[in-house]
Amino acid sequence: MSEKHGSLSINSENIFPIIKKWLYSDHDIFAREMVSNGCDAITKLKKLDVMGEYALPDDYKPEIHVEVNPENKTLRFIDNGLGMTADEVEEYITQIAFSGATEFLEKYKDKTTDDQMIGHFGLGFYSAFMVADEVHIDTLSYKDGATAVHWACDGGTEYEMKDGSKTTVGTEITLFLNDESVEFANEYRMREVLEKYCSFMPVNIYLSKENAEQEYETIDEADLREDDVIVERIHEEAKTEERENKNGEKETVEISPARDRVKINKRPVSLSDPNPLWTRHPNECTDEEYKEFYRKVFLDYKEPLFWIHLNMDYPFNLKGILYFPKINTEYDSIEGTIKLYNNQVFIADNIKEVIPEFLLLLKGVIDCPDLPLNVSRSALQNDGFVKKISEYITKKVADKLTGMCKTDRESYEKYWDDISPFIKFGCIRDTKFADRLHDYLLFKNIDGKYLTLKDCIEENKKSSEGEAAPETEQKAESEQADESGQDTDSQKEAENDGDKEKKEEKVTIWYVTDEVQQSQYINLFREAGRDAVILRHTIDTPFITHLESRDENIAFKRIDADVTEDLKEDTEVDQAKADQLTGLFRKALGKDKLEVRVENLKNEKIAAMVTLSEESRRMQDMMKMYNMYGMDPGMFGSQETLVLNALHPLVQHLSGRGEEDEPAKLICCQLYDLAMLSHKPLAPEDMTRFVQRSNEILMKLAK
Repeated sequence: MSEKHGSLSINSENIFPIIKKWLYSDHDIFAREMVSNGCDAITKLKKLDVMGEYALPDDYKPEIHVEVNPENKTLRFIDNGLGMTADEVEEYITQIAFSGATEFLEKYKDKTTDDQMIGHFGLGFYSAFMVADEVHIDTLSYKDGATAVHWACDGGTEYEMKDGSKTTVGTEITLFLNDESVEFANEYRMREVLEKYCSFMPVNIYLSKENAEQEYETIDEADLREDDVIVERIHEEAKTEERENKNGEKETVEISPARDRVKINKRPVSLSDPNPLWTRHPNECTDEEYKEFYRKVFLDYKEPLFWIHLNMDYPFNLKGILYFPKINTEYDSIEGTIKLYNNQVFIADNIKEVIPEFLLLLKGVIDCPDLPLNVSRSALQNDGFVKKISEYITKKVADKLTGMCKTDRESYEKYWDDISPFIKFGCIRDTKFADRLHDYLLFKNIDGKYLTLKDCIEENKKSSEGEAAPETEQKAESEQADESGQDTDSQKEAENDGDKEKKEEKVTIWYVTDEVQQSQYINLFREAGRDAVILRHTIDTPFITHLESRDENIAFKRIDADVTEDLKEDTEVDQAKADQLTGLFRKALGKDKLEVRVENLKNEKIAAMVTLSEESRRMQDMMKMYNMYGMDPGMFGSQETLVLNALHPLVQHLSGRGEEDEPAKLICCQLYDLAMLSHKPLAPEDMTRFVQRSNEILMKLAK
């Protein structure tokens, strides 16, 4: 066979059914496309008026009317835009994917820079065939001497076009709905769809039921407008009431003055707000308007904490409002909504390519006409431009937060408990955001005071230096060894000393996850003059790990991770007594591998407490996060350690008691459970035994 070159051809009979069925993921989106086409037609006509190529009538009001007819199963979209001639219908409707908006902008690109066209692909019209068996177009062009056109297609590749009967400039599209889509002929269902997609279209949109009975309303005559249709004029006489005055005499008092009223045809109410709050300059918006907009869009009647108004014209056009909602739940159950718009046309909720992931926890709207959409307008092309928009949004949020901390620290602290999950998640997910917020992270301590990370480090530095004493002693021993000639390599000595100095700089920041559960440990810290911060959110575990990875000189430990030296007396513990108590508790509790430490604690009111190393706790938290409940936590490290206070009378009472001593066993079990209760909740079976044992002890005391 000889070599051959040619062009690929596409058969419309094959591609048209695919377009009808798969062009859009949501079938109700056809309403957005129909209304968008109407908006484009109106926008084009207004541009022609501005450029002097057409003169709009003095009483012109740009409008789109949507009419439902459940009896006939039809849906009609009517606009008063520029309309089409027969040639334009032939060009824009019968040629799939030939966008009128694209050609219009190209034609007039030198005369106007105000690109407000919504359509870009010329495919939106065909979304009508997803819900309709047949579609009719009746249109009349604005051009002088234009003839009305009627176009009809039953969803195949054949159509008919002839002179029409439309007498007003604009376009009317009638959808004859298929059996699966008759729901859209219902007025309430259609209202729901229009409110979803078209609430902020730049043109007023009205919904009505075809052939519905006329409705009326009565207004004051002073409120009458020129376009109102008067049905009846009503004069209401003044209303009076007989009342008793201060002197006990009855008199007639006017409670409602006489007034003239007018009964009129009910005014249509637009479903869209052509001038939404985000299109205005922030200086023009009041706090109450921001709150009202929040209530209207998100149906949330709890006031937002604060908001950020985005308003950018260069290097790309982006406007929007982001709200920080008040949180009453744990971090992992927070769900926000950020609505994405393109020229006030709703595109989708929470598109991660545009909105940084951590900001999806917020509520807000973003309108960016420059977004590179795909043909269905519900997803974005993956390019660097989208990334720049995402970075800009992140920067604006960071600027707002840091600015608030600098200029209004009181409000920043007031909001911190609510906004901290957003900020911490953002720091984990976005390095640049973490860099900007690093110096503005707050930590609330056990006394309710807010500290920055730098404050926390300074607060704990002295204690950390005290804990580093053993390392200092090792350093001294090393220096003595060097002097005796055991290490004569001065370079190696300098390197070792440098490493030890780094270790000495490491500061431990202690934290609390539950002020009630860990109150015993908090009291110990207060008595020792030490501080701890409160970290109760689920996000805090990965967040402190993130901070430790950024700064190797800090470490976070929960307040019950260890008993520090400043909580103990200087006296030494009798090792023989310690061994005897260890054996006694292991036998009484039936835990042969239980780790027991006997210490001389300064607080003589504490008999026993439990500690768990920070590493083991974080491993357990990770196992819970990934539902690894079937695995033994012990395989990843040591379990809880029971710390006994040798100075407490109960512990002293147990000293020297035999392992078979029943009262001693009872006390051991009770002390262990009490210590565990201050550490974490008891398992159900352990709690049952604890309550039964407590009753038993009380019965013994009662005797």
